[in-house]
Amino acid sequence: MAAFERNLKRLLVVPALAASLAIASAQTPPPASQAAPPETKTFTVEQLTDLVAPIALYPDPLLTQVLVASTYPLEVVEAQQWLQHNPGLHGTQLTDTAKQQPWDPSVQALVAFPDVIARLNQDIRWTRDLGNAFLAQETDVMAAVQRLRMAAQSNGRLSSSPQQTVSTVTQGGEPVIIIQPASPDIMYVPVYDPSYIWGPPLWGYYPSLFYPTFGFGWGPAINIGFCFGGWGGWGGWGWGPNWFNRTVIVNNSFFHRYAFRGAGNVGVNRVTWTHDPMHRLGIPYPNGQLAGRYQSASMASRANLGAMGRPGNPANPSHPVMPGRMPGNPGSPQAFRGMPPSQGGAARSMPAPQSRPMQPMPHYSSPAFGGGGGMRGFGGGHSFGAPGAGRSFGGGFGGGGHGFGGGGHGGGRR
Repeated sequence: MAAFERNLKRLLVVPALAASLAIASAQTPPPASQAAPPETKTFTVEQLTDLVAPIALYPDPLLTQVLVASTYPLEVVEAQQWLQHNPGLHGTQLTDTAKQQPWDPSVQALVAFPDVIARLNQDIRWTRDLGNAFLAQETDVMAAVQRLRMAAQSNGRLSSSPQQTVSTVTQGGEPVIIIQPASPDIMYVPVYDPSYIWGPPLWGYYPSLFYPTFGFGWGPAINIGFCFGGWGGWGGWGWGPNWFNRTVIVNNSFFHRYAFRGAGNVGVNRVTWTHDPMHRLGIPYPNGQLAGRYQSASMASRANLGAMGRPGNPANPSHPVMPGRMPGNPGSPQAFRGMPPSQGGAARSMPAPQSRPMQPMPHYSSPAFGGGGGMRGFGGGHSFGAPGAGRSFGGGFGGGGHGFGGGGHGGGRR
């Protein structure tokens, strides 16, 4: 009976969410001043810069995992709901139980960072757009992150601290900035207002999220060894960047070691990440090229939601999800969408922060700034997901600042 209820919940919730995101895609036209994008392009340089700003200063292991997870927005929503229904799970019990859910490993492992999942649910259409941009323009997204990091460093807003190590590596005359957790066991997720770091957005508004009034601080310390037994340091994490190739690499040995679903079907090497449409659940792709490659498999995954042996979230009739309404963002009628930039050029230095409505946000703390503070929202309506509970790879897995190193295409848990 419990399994039946879980499958029924997924059958009801996922199609409603998918329909809402699909409608949003159809109702979000490109700006009038912008010509129709090429078949393989979706976002301009300015739009990409603003789009990735909320996560550009995340440590490399978390940044790359979030980029992958954002390509599966409905599973991110399911993970948030699952965390809300399972507040008593902690440590390895939390991650082991999450691995039994039918999500991509990038989403399963993200439960170790509940504040990050909550943030991705504040505006699920931003999360969808972030994933679409990464799918269609992976190299451009990675380049946007590096532009933002260099601007932040130039503005004096990015440097090493007790929570993180910031370093620059150069190859062939090209510098990249690496952000690693300072501890091999602890990760601190930065909490910041993009306007404090970079000044006004290049294209309209930054994504419609809550931003801290204190400018920059840190979330709580997250002990990865508490969630993954036998933890051996960030070189063994499942995701990381190859900055010089502008790609994300996955470490299949991580999935084997921690017995993620389907790990027996892949090797133990490091490979270039490829998208798995079976976790897309029917969400439309941003262009015809991707749709032709993945959409049929994605729709099949949605059609097979009720298949036996595919568990879902526990039913909770007291918290139904209404069709056409996005959990965590009930008041925002549109996706992340820019307006024509008043100025061109790269991310600029910090002027006085823009005036925006203030909202209290007691959940986050800011150890670097002596305690908590409010959060301010941008754009349309907002709401929070459930409250949740930090060394990256030197550019990749164990690797001299060059990313995970190597890796052929395909294969691997994605």
